[in-house]
Formats: sequence, C-alpha cells, structure tokens
Amino acid sequence: MQLRHRLRTRIIFSFLVFGTLLSVLFAAAVLFLQSWLEDALIARTLEEELDQYLAELRRNPSVVEPFYSRIQGYVTRPGRAEIVPEAFRELSSGVHDVAADNKAYKAAVRKDEDFWAFLTYDVSENRELSRRLVWALVGAVLLFSLLSLALGVWSAGRVMAPVSNLARRLEALEGTERQLHLARHFPDDEVGQLAGVVDEYSHKLNELVERDKAFNADVSHELRTPLAVISGATELLLAQPDLPAKQRERLLRIARAARQCTDITTALLHLVRAERGSAGEASNQDVGAIVEQLVQNYRPLIEGRELELKVRQSAKLNVIAPEAVIAVVLGNLLGNAVRYTQEGEVEVEVQTGRVQIVDTGPGIEPDELPHIFDRHFRGRGSGGKGSGLGLSIVKRLCDLYGWRIHFANRSDTSGLMVSVAFFPDRDTVGNDA
Repeated sequence: MQLRHRLRTRIIFSFLVFGTLLSVLFAAAVLFLQSWLEDALIARTLEEELDQYLAELRRNPSVVEPFYSRIQGYVTRPGRAEIVPEAFRELSSGVHDVAADNKAYKAAVRKDEDFWAFLTYDVSENRELSRRLVWALVGAVLLFSLLSLALGVWSAGRVMAPVSNLARRLEALEGTERQLHLARHFPDDEVGQLAGVVDEYSHKLNELVERDKAFNADVSHELRTPLAVISGATELLLAQPDLPAKQRERLLRIARAARQCTDITTALLHLVRAERGSAGEASNQDVGAIVEQLVQNYRPLIEGRELELKVRQSAKLNVIAPEAVIAVVLGNLLGNAVRYTQEGEVEVEVQTGRVQIVDTGPGIEPDELPHIFDRHFRGRGSGGKGSGLGLSIVKRLCDLYGWRIHFANRSDTSGLMVSVAFFPDRDTVGNDA
C-alpha cells in the first residue's frame, strides 16, 4: 500500500513539476522577447527619427524641432543645453534609459560638432503594460500548474489502476494458501506480465512449502517409532531388579535422551503445522516439574566441572501448552547456559508468570545481542560449538505461542540472564524479543 501511494505521488509530482517548469519557461521567454523587441524597436525608431531630423536641419536651418504627445525633441549648439531637461543634459551620444519625474524615458542623444540633439520618448505606459503582462503571466503559470496537477491526478489514477487492482487482489489472498491466478484478470501488458510472474512464483513457493511440510511431517512421524522402541526397551531394562547401578544410570541417560528427542520432534511438528497443539496436547502443564526434569537431564553433562545446577521455585507456574514445546524452549536455554558456563553456577528460577535462567558464564557481546535469534548465528565466544539453530527454534516457538523471551548480560557480575515470560501482558521484562 505504501509503495503504491509513493508511485502515484511521483506521477502526480512529475506532471506538476513538468507543467510548472514549462509554464515558467514560456512566461520567461515571453517577457524576454517582449522586453527585447520593445527596447530594440523604440531605440531604432528614436535613432532614425533623430538622424532624419538632423539631416533635414542641416539642409534647411528653419526646420522646427519635432514634437509629439510622447516624444520631445531638443536641438541646441554644443555647450549650450539650458533648454534640455537636466536629466538628459549630460548623456553621451546613444540611446539611454532615464527615470525622471516619476516617469521612465528612452532618450536618443546625438552630440556632433555643430549640433546637440536630444529626442526623448515617454515609456511609462509601456512599463505599466509590462508589469501587467508579468502578473498575467504569473496567473497563467499558476493556472497551467493547477491544470498539470489535475492532469497528473487523472493520469496517475489511470496508470495506477491496474497496479492498485493487483495489490487489492494480493491483499485479499493474504493469509490464505490458495493458488494464485492473477494473470487472467489483467491484459497482456506490463501489469499482466507482473501478475503472471507473481502467479509462477506463488506456484513454486507453494510447492516448496508443501514439500517442506511433508518432509518435516514425515521425518517427525517416522522418528517417533524408533524413539518409542528405544523408550520401551529402556523401561523394560530399568524394570529389572538386579540391574547394576552403573548400567541403571546409563539406561536412565538413554531414556532421558530419547524423551528429549521425542519432545524436539513434537515441537518441530508444531512449527511445521504452525499450530499450538490439539486439546489433548495443550493441557495445563506444571512448568516447575518440567524444569526439575530438565535439570536432572543435564546434571550428567557437568561431571568433572566445578559447576552447580540450582532450581528455585518462587511461585507456582502452570501454562496451557504441549509439554514437549515447553521442554524444548527451556531445555535449549538451559543447555546453552550449561555449555558455555565452565565454572560457577547455573540457576533456574520459576517465578510468577515466567522462568529465569541465570549463569556465571562469559555472557554475550552487546553488539551480538540483536542477532542471537538469527539462524546459524554463533557468537565470537562460541568456540565453534553448536549449529546456531537452537535459539532460532526457541524464538519461533515463543512467537507461535505468544511468549516473550529476553536476553541480557548481568550487571553485577559476568554471566547471562535469560527470561521467558509466558504471560507477556502481565509481565514487566524490559527489552524483550
């Protein structure tokens, strides 16, 4: 919509500027030609009249001085110009513009050895006519500018009508998955070609999306069967009463890993379908219990490190969502904290409406914080760990369920603080993503 308005405005503005400039140039040309022709005509007339009078005066000294209603002539001897008005006495030979007695004159002067001749022409009315002409041309410029504006509005409407029609049809299809057939609504012109390209691109994009959905759905579905087999086998082995402690611990790790894989495939399936889960999956979940289970899953990963995992439940927190989705979101965040914190502690606190994870790791560079959710982005301190997809998946899941996630470096010491607000309308976390 904004682009269409800009194109329409550009067309109107182009017509307005073109019409105005053309009118201004025409008016300037008229004024220049009028002034130049008038000055040239008057000057030539005065000089011809003066030359003719002096020639006749030399042939017949009794010829009287020329006199007209707007032309005055004066003839005298050199050095004796008392009869000539003061404004013209000191003028040299030639044609001059003179202002005197609130009037404008053209003065032709010829100072020869035997005669001084002056011929003046009152051009005040000409100047007044010129001023009127200027105002008339200004009005004409304004009129033609308005006409150009009206023509631009009309032309822009005609030119942009097919583009506006195409935009409206695209807006009507927004949010739907129907195949586009826009080209049939337009003639075989530039807009029709554009509609055809959009149709072709939409067709290819739909095919790509459908293949992607089918692939992810098939992978997620097919992975559930072997994961179920692994989980069932580990449960049977764990049920043996004489199982050694070390083998039991290993089997428990396998069972936890299988459960984690199941949660991931379930969460990815929700992302592929862009749905929040069925009524059975999206039941009321105890987030504190999920956090306890996640911490138990990660405890074996910190063996040999001076790192302590803590869980603190400041409030009871229940969220209506699939358990797998909550586990994937919090599990990724907890896994990152454990992976990058070599010593110290990682504390997970369940608060009112949100979960906060605080670690004593290196934190994130301030210039990298805006990019942490980008796919395949890894910070300078990652050391090549991970694929850069975990936080992107977390962000997409949070967007799907309307949760809000916030990253910030700790101000009191080194480390990172991550918060997930499950009810953002009631939460007061700042600078959230």
